Amino acid sequence: MILLAKEYKKDLDNLDEMEYMVTQHAATERPFSGKYDDFYKKGIYVDITSGEPLFSSAKKYDAGCGWPSFSQPIAKLQEKRDTSIGTERTEVRSEGTDAHLGHVFTDGPEAEGGLRYCINSASLKFVPYEEMDEKGYGEYKQFVNEGDK
Repeated sequence: MILLAKEYKKDLDNLDEMEYMVTQHAATERPFSGKYDDFYKKGIYVDITSGEPLFSSAKKYDAGCGWPSFSQPIAKLQEKRDTSIGTERTEVRSEGTDAHLGHVFTDGPEAEGGLRYCINSASLKFVPYEEMDEKGYGEYKQFVNEGDK
């Protein structure tokens, strides 16, 4: 069972224009423009529309593509065929809210399964590791600590 932290639940009317266009209309932010592209703090990334946990900082890496990239999600994501730009891609959406997140590609780190989840910063909210307990995400610390020795 996923417990969504109330402070991260957002009414769609409270999303800024880019957050709304990305999550509700499958827009894409410009490469290298999102706040989480070059961001490597310890914690988790949640769906900005619901607070649903999506990705761990332990699985984030610099793919050089201009968007935050992860080798695997924490939660199950919806996958949909996307041919909107004349090529076939796989869109990923939040399971709980159907919010557009980005796309998944098969050019990720082979040692991590070979997938690259290319995600719009505008679809995410970051929860720092040290705030995860107080914000209701303590059970997800195991995903953040996966890379720790």
